[in-house]
Amino acid sequence: MNLPFFIARRYLLHQKGAFSAFIIRLAIVATSLSVATMILSMAFISGFKYEIREKLFSFWGHVHIIPYTPDASNIISPNPIKADKQLERQVTATPHVINIAPFAVRPAIVNVNKYMEGVQLKGINTAYKLPSSVHFTGHWINFADSEYAKEIVLSETTAARLDIHAGDDIVLYFLEPGATFPRVRKVRVNGLYHTGMDEVDRDFGICDIRLLQRMNNWQADDINGYQLTLDNDTYADTIAVDIFNKYLEAPLTTNTMQQIFPGVFDWLAFQDVNARIILIIMSIVAIINLAVALLILIVEQARMVGVLKAQGMQAGDIRKIFLYHAGLIAAIGIILGNIIALGICWLQQSTGFLTLPEATYYVQQVPVRVIWWHPVAISLATLVLCILCMWLPSLYIRRIQPAKVLQFK
Repeated sequence: MNLPFFIARRYLLHQKGAFSAFIIRLAIVATSLSVATMILSMAFISGFKYEIREKLFSFWGHVHIIPYTPDASNIISPNPIKADKQLERQVTATPHVINIAPFAVRPAIVNVNKYMEGVQLKGINTAYKLPSSVHFTGHWINFADSEYAKEIVLSETTAARLDIHAGDDIVLYFLEPGATFPRVRKVRVNGLYHTGMDEVDRDFGICDIRLLQRMNNWQADDINGYQLTLDNDTYADTIAVDIFNKYLEAPLTTNTMQQIFPGVFDWLAFQDVNARIILIIMSIVAIINLAVALLILIVEQARMVGVLKAQGMQAGDIRKIFLYHAGLIAAIGIILGNIIALGICWLQQSTGFLTLPEATYYVQQVPVRVIWWHPVAISLATLVLCILCMWLPSLYIRRIQPAKVLQFK
């Protein structure tokens, strides 16, 4: 039998009513709160990053095939490209690509109820599928018209500014360079979408691509580019390079969402810095808490240390007793911390009781995404770091002399 572990376990279970029992409970509570804070931070930050990325991908896809421009964030090209069925088949056959859809973008002015608002109209065809993750009310565009669908979809943000609803008619003005008068089209607002991202909701509407082709005096196969939807955004960079090298010729290139919306992704990457700061602070809190608790327990149990030394137990074995003791305290605190954190995550996913201002954070509720290895890594790292850092205060045992501590009752 491992005698130091046996004594540590017995000591932990028989500290009722003593001052050391209070220290043990305090150490367990502090450790559990530190671990819970770390797990919750990772779950909330992971959920936040995932939610924002998915909102962006849901509207714009993961990769664009467009004519090259020095500014990758500029998706509006005055020069169209030709839709290429062979390219579409090749891209569709690429692993992890689940959809390819042509698009065109052109600015327009919406006029209704004496209000005027500038929007960027994104032209699509039946290949584009609005993901279920995007909140949508009303009806989708009906592409059955042989000419072009006289229906558009606006964001709830734009509709609120214009004081219109699904089913209302509006007038679109398309400005022509050098023309005296704009081109005018009357369309119906068939539906309203809401992503929660100001970069999308503030600026963009959706219409039939044939409407923009007519307004641009393009041919039926003229488009601004293709947007690709993947089954996993982690493959975006690899697939963009692969498609560019295999299938594209000048002036076509591929751009990922990170290149098109660098500000958003830089902001999301900064959240990792916040996560690291929280992990470091909470780890230090847990370590200091357990180190102080261990030192107090050693000082309080100096008489027991003296008895064990007097009976011939080596200082190293006595040190193991307190290290095992600290390890058990840390393990209990870590288990409780996991229970608290995962319980709060489940409650948030079920009820959404934690909310955020959507105008600032793009989400109405705090998103939660628990990646299984995050709690495991946090728990193991906390346990190992705490035990390693307990070694220093445990050296105080060497300074305890049996002759001094045993002469008092």
